[in-house]
Amino acid sequence: MASIKFLGRILVAWFAAWCVLLVVWNVTGWNRGDLPWIFSMAWFVGLLASLARGVTHLYRVRTIAGRVDAETLSNRQRRRVEVPYGADEAFGLVEEAVRELPNVHDVVARRGSLQLHATVRLPRAETSRRHWRAWFASFDRHTQVTATLTPSDGSSSVMFVCEPDIGAWADWFNPDTGTSLEYVESLVRAITQKLAGRRNRERADVRQTAMEKELTAAQLGLLQAQVEPHFLYNTLASAQELVRTDPARADKMLGHLIDYLRRSLPRVDGSLSTLGQELERSTAWLEIMRLRMGERLTVHTDVPATALGVPMPSMMLQTLVENAIKHGLEPKPGGGGIWIRAGVDASALSLTVADDGMGFRSDGAGTGIGLKNLRERLRLTYGGAASFTIGNNFPNGVAATITLPVTEGAGHA
Repeated sequence: MASIKFLGRILVAWFAAWCVLLVVWNVTGWNRGDLPWIFSMAWFVGLLASLARGVTHLYRVRTIAGRVDAETLSNRQRRRVEVPYGADEAFGLVEEAVRELPNVHDVVARRGSLQLHATVRLPRAETSRRHWRAWFASFDRHTQVTATLTPSDGSSSVMFVCEPDIGAWADWFNPDTGTSLEYVESLVRAITQKLAGRRNRERADVRQTAMEKELTAAQLGLLQAQVEPHFLYNTLASAQELVRTDPARADKMLGHLIDYLRRSLPRVDGSLSTLGQELERSTAWLEIMRLRMGERLTVHTDVPATALGVPMPSMMLQTLVENAIKHGLEPKPGGGGIWIRAGVDASALSLTVADDGMGFRSDGAGTGIGLKNLRERLRLTYGGAASFTIGNNFPNGVAATITLPVTEGAGHA
């Protein structure tokens, strides 16, 4: 029924034009005889051409849309698409989709007014191969493409309009053979595909980040659950020897070992620790090392009470302390000192572990997985808001500094 109405509308329009032509011919006084045959022939050929284009229009509309109704048969097509991005990002997607249309020209993007205009016109090579094709193609008009964005809270609504570049009155006489419908559907499909591609990439990034977090959490769990065999063996061996020679020191060493092991239990909920808890763990470990190394090790701690409650990932301070002892002070004849300093303000916590040991050594010691794991955990936990730096300590040794963001209310023990 819609197809019959559409072709009937073309017939009515052309017969109305014929009636207007006869009236004008009679009213203007040019009626010195019948209407010249050339006018009748031109009218008849135009009618046949319009009907032929109407049939082509019906076929293409059914092929593109899968249905024939008043909406799809129109020469002027409108589509609204919701884009879950802000105005700037959504405008970039729309401009990219419009520029990818075939035979598009004169793209004018006005970001200030969130509007985009373009013209789609057939290439001359396709309309001039034969004279009859060129004549038939003279009925084709350029197609105007307009996109208007309406931003809302975190998203945008895009209105696409595709229409011939001639007045609406011409739609009664000359169907556009589904051109506007084809272009507007192409734009909707392009935006949908681009949104799907972005969502897929975002989901892939989320999965990758989740996998990285799980891997890092597993590595941390292994790090927390594992007490280095050499450290545990040496500590117990030292305690056994001290039991015979200095029971009081042996008792103190075993107490620090128990304290260290208790504080090294994995955090099953994955929550952050605090600087105070991490300092207690590292202090217990350093007390054991000080009992083993004797006067070869001195420990200096400068951490204000206001910094003890600042949240931080577990085992990070312990990693820096162990590196300072194992790679800086233990290999150094005569030992040396280690400094743990912290500073906190309203926005950041700065935590530094420094030593006056061997410094960066040419044999590659200290370049293992510990610091790599620390950097990766900082990235996954804080993104770009945290930083880690390591360099030479003056005049000797190494200084490593972690800078963490401080959330509101943190930092009060």
